[in-house]
Amino acid sequence: MTRDNLLFAIIGILLGFIGGFLLASNISSREAALRNGAGTTQNLPADHPPVPGAQTGDSGQQMLASVQTAMKQARENPNDFDAQVTAAKMQYQIQRYDQAIEYLLAANKVKPTDWDVLAMLGVANLDAGHFDAAEKWYKAALQQKPNDMPTLDGLCAALLSNGKAKEAEEAINKLAKIDPTNQDLPQFRTKLTELKSKK
Repeated sequence: MTRDNLLFAIIGILLGFIGGFLLASNISSREAALRNGAGTTQNLPADHPPVPGAQTGDSGQQMLASVQTAMKQARENPNDFDAQVTAAKMQYQIQRYDQAIEYLLAANKVKPTDWDVLAMLGVANLDAGHFDAAEKWYKAALQQKPNDMPTLDGLCAALLSNGKAKEAEEAINKLAKIDPTNQDLPQFRTKLTELKSKK
């Protein structure tokens, strides 16, 4: 074998290795993309059925569509208690607390003594920063279930946020009797001490 032939043989083997490596790499990346569901819906017609393993849409858009559907049902059926509560929960989930409160108030008009709605009105108002309203609704819920720990916990937070040290202390003491290991008690007591020191 001549020197030139040997050189061509080595170059051929090297090109074969490089070409084989690039082909194998390309196939691997395609298989990985298929396994992960990426790109499986590209180049498919718009009316193609969903491909298993493919992501079929943005969850944010799906959530927004669910919220809009719930709002539409609630608006069209103002006396439908469940529709109002569902819309309120959807609004609350996307942190639209004031809108959630509107639907909860509508539900409260339909069923004024429903404990769940009273408690949810407390929660939504507390999260919206409406501490007077939160206090009112928590107290209404506690009239039905005086020892409900989450509701009492919320009332403590509302009273402290309103700067009502005496009432807050009573609520905190009651909470401590019902649930001595409540994780919010230390911070409630700290806030209460701060409130008292300001007076």
